[in-house]
Amino acid sequence: MQTTQLVDALKRELKARGINYATVAEGIGMSEATVKRMLSTRNLTLERLDEILEATGIKLQDLLRVSLADEDSKLISELTDKQEREIVANPALFATAVACMNLMRFDEILDLYALTEAQLVGMLTKLDKMGLIELLPGNRIRVKVARTFRWIPNGPIMQFFRIQAQEYFSSSFHGTGEKLILVNSMLTRATIEKFIERMQEVARDFSRLHTEDTKYPIDKRHAHSLILAVRPWEPSTLRPLRRRPDQVR
Repeated sequence: MQTTQLVDALKRELKARGINYATVAEGIGMSEATVKRMLSTRNLTLERLDEILEATGIKLQDLLRVSLADEDSKLISELTDKQEREIVANPALFATAVACMNLMRFDEILDLYALTEAQLVGMLTKLDKMGLIELLPGNRIRVKVARTFRWIPNGPIMQFFRIQAQEYFSSSFHGTGEKLILVNSMLTRATIEKFIERMQEVARDFSRLHTEDTKYPIDKRHAHSLILAVRPWEPSTLRPLRRRPDQVR
C-alpha cells in the first residue's frame, strides 16, 4: 500500500475521531501549519507517520482498515444476473473470469487454456466491459473486484456450482491438500449467527492466503476450492423416527 493512501486514511481517521491538526502538531512538536502542509501535500515519511500515530493513539491497522474500505467502495462487489448468465453460458469466458480472479497473468492463462491470443483478448475485453477487470496496455490485467465480492446468492453461477458439487464431494478427501469435516450440533439462533461470522472470517483468510501466494510461480500453486456451509438440516431417513415427524428443530 502506498504512503499516499495511508495519509488519506489518516486524515479521514483524524476527522472521525475529532482530532484537529493543532493537537497533532502539539503531539509531535511541530507547528500546525507544517502538519497541515505535510498532510495536504501527502509529503509524509513513514517515520513521521509513526510519530503521528503514537501521538494520537491511532493504530496502523486502523489506517489499513479505512484505506481498504475506501478502495473496496470503488470496486465491484457483485455482478448483475444478466452478466452472470453470460459468463456461465460461455465456458471460455467462465474459465477466463476465474483465472483473472485467481490473479493469473495473460501468459499464464494462455498457457493453461487452449485459447489463442485473439480469443483470450476477446474474453478479457468482455470482462473489462462488465467491470470485473481492466485490460491494460501489454495485455496486463487489473482485477477490479472488492474484497467483499460475491456471486449472487442462488444466482446463475452459484446454481452452476451447486450442480458441480456432486463431483466435488465424490472425492474421499484423503489426498494431499484435502479435508472434509462434518459436525452436527444443536445451537441457538444467536450462537449460529456468531458462528456464521467466524465462517466469513475463514473465507477472508482463505482469500488473503491466495493473494499472498501469488508471489510463487504458477507451477507451485494449485487450484483449491473451499466450501463453507451451515443450515438447519437432518437426513430425511432419520425424520420418520421422530415422535413428531413434522417438528422442525
